[in-house]
Amino acid sequence: MVYLEAIVQVKQFIYGLVGDKIGEICWDHIVKGLECLAKEFGLELLMATLQLESVDLQSSRNNREHHTQEMGVKRLTVRRGQLFYLRLSFSRPFQSQSDHITFVAETGPKPSELLGTRATFFLTRVRPGNVWSASDFTIDSNSLHVSLFTPANAVIGHYILKIEISQGQGHSVTYPLGTFILLFNPWSPEDDVYLPSEILLQEYVMQDYGFVYKGHERFITSWPWNYGQFEEDIIDICFEILNKSLHYLKNPAKDCSQRNDVVYVCRVMSAMINSNDDNGVLQGNWSEDYSEGVSPLEWNGSVAILRQWSARGGQPVKYGQCWVFASVMCTVMRCLGVPTRVVSNFRSAHNVDRNLTIDTYYDRNAEMLSTQKRDKIWNFHVWNECWMIRKDLPPGYNGWQVLDPTPQQTSSGLFCCGPASVKAIREGDVHLAYDTPFVYAEVNADEVIWLLRDGQAQEILAHNTSSIGKEISTKMVGSDQHQSITSSYKYPEGSPEERAVFMKASRKMLGPQRASSPFLDLLESGGLRDEPAQLQLHLARTPEWGQDLQLLLRIRRVPDSTHPQGPIGLLVRFCAQALLHGGGPRKPLWRHTVRVNLDFGKETQRPLLLPYSNYRGKLTDEKLIRVSGIAEVEETGRSMLVLKDISLEPPHLSIEVSERAEVGKALRVHVTLTNTLMVALSSCTMVLEGSGLVNGQITKDLGTLVAGHTLQIQLDLYPTKAGPRQLQVLISSNEVKEIKGYKDIFVTAAGAP
Repeated sequence: MVYLEAIVQVKQFIYGLVGDKIGEICWDHIVKGLECLAKEFGLELLMATLQLESVDLQSSRNNREHHTQEMGVKRLTVRRGQLFYLRLSFSRPFQSQSDHITFVAETGPKPSELLGTRATFFLTRVRPGNVWSASDFTIDSNSLHVSLFTPANAVIGHYILKIEISQGQGHSVTYPLGTFILLFNPWSPEDDVYLPSEILLQEYVMQDYGFVYKGHERFITSWPWNYGQFEEDIIDICFEILNKSLHYLKNPAKDCSQRNDVVYVCRVMSAMINSNDDNGVLQGNWSEDYSEGVSPLEWNGSVAILRQWSARGGQPVKYGQCWVFASVMCTVMRCLGVPTRVVSNFRSAHNVDRNLTIDTYYDRNAEMLSTQKRDKIWNFHVWNECWMIRKDLPPGYNGWQVLDPTPQQTSSGLFCCGPASVKAIREGDVHLAYDTPFVYAEVNADEVIWLLRDGQAQEILAHNTSSIGKEISTKMVGSDQHQSITSSYKYPEGSPEERAVFMKASRKMLGPQRASSPFLDLLESGGLRDEPAQLQLHLARTPEWGQDLQLLLRIRRVPDSTHPQGPIGLLVRFCAQALLHGGGPRKPLWRHTVRVNLDFGKETQRPLLLPYSNYRGKLTDEKLIRVSGIAEVEETGRSMLVLKDISLEPPHLSIEVSERAEVGKALRVHVTLTNTLMVALSSCTMVLEGSGLVNGQITKDLGTLVAGHTLQIQLDLYPTKAGPRQLQVLISSNEVKEIKGYKDIFVTAAGAP
């Protein structure tokens, strides 16, 4: 026997003399020569068994190059369709001619090559394409440096990586190399989530904070939110959510095999963020009784919700509403590598019967009436958009897709919604998957307002073709401001294109034979007639919570078919009601009556006062008051409607920092709140949150803040991550649940000049 170890020093000398590449070629020739010589003399040329001694997954380098360093560098987290690098250390130098290495990567239960959850691949000189491969290797003494590639359509998940080593026809030995996490890759042109803009990638994948837009289309308020998708345990919780889905529980191997498909993953996540069918993340609650959990208004971010869900073994967290569902969904999808944003649709229709009309009812005293119908108009509704290629649709429907985790209706038997192509919604292509008719109605349905007499709908007060989907907003890229994206969902209201799309969608949703309805019957009989006067309600001054509300009624006499010239008498009855988030009313909190005689062509004004004492303690979580007026024409008995929604904001707090923020150094934060209400705020509690600034949450009891007084709090934070960060502050009390503020803070690296 001849052992090649005897000339290892020769090999090292050659490598040192001419370099690795040429040295390897020379060494191969030497080995072949020795093999021929041994064969000629009948000798057996043996190598000592190649044994793996250590592995360096190079997590720090790989995570940085794969944009996952924010998740930490203790373990390997990479994105599909992109090379990553390993260093393997053996008991002797690797011989490419005689040593055979097979890599094995496995994910999920019962890994299978047929299902795409197991891959075996050999060491090659050149990468063979969009397949699992190990290539571009170099040899350095006893170390092997190798590049691994995962295809851009690989299954995402936790992987186990192994190698099998064999020599010639001998038996093989398997060694574990370690584990890694594989994510979607929006930086890879081959991935279905590819987004070709670094600015947009920073906003929709890497940004770990943002805003949710709430309120009313004329009074849009921004709520800061800590997405926190790069907190170290969040990625594990994301896969834990997938592993608790009904799809996984029914057939784990099949479910994992479908996680290469972003459409599939999005639909599963849309169902799992709510808990209507399963042990999903959040339990919805719109009752305003949150005694058994946390009010949706009191969440600052997603991290606390996801950690609570995981820590309690997958028990749904109480409670969420649409903006909480959508914000948690945004965290999860960004964490998995899918570009995602949060979108608010103001005056959003929930059209269960798919007839593209939502009916609202008033009585003659201008009181908005509750209804048992499931159709409703949310004051605002929040969903997500995820960016992807839709290979399951005809060409032209790639890009932003609507996903809605709020449980409104079932889709394929589960409470989920989407992905629905935004382009398909704009063009009225409601036949395309998934749930496009429902989302189309959310932004395009017509509102029909009825006057009820003796329990019967007898008169149409208004037929609004543009009041639904009045404004659709999301966070502006690189800014704290909101941006209107209404034009992405619909053509301009009333334009020929908008009406044509509406008719196309109507034909597809309602069928060729439109069923008869009281509304259509009234339209055909000429029930919508012109009005003898124009009524408008205006705010006389900016509304402030805790103050009297001053309004101005303007009435202008215009010609109509019944009274083209003569004077008319109007009896205007007013009613104010607090609105729930779902658009439904509470009982009246103020009534008022005005009588007006008006000559043709004349205009008059009447001041109205809604005292604070009337709405104190009667507002809903929305802090939204609807003032309704119904004017009855004394000469004809006909009625006219005027509406004004008033959004009241809570007191504002300010946040200041006194010096430059640096990783590991104390950062003094000053929080100031002045109680501008006419009542004290009792049992005040402050919660601070912000990824990279606060580990989890900081909670502080503040006691009672007397009316007109100011509260000042100082505390020190110790930032843990460099770069742009956002500190979110919530102060809640018995009287006001959500006084929110935020501060953008740039943190420098430790020791940076």
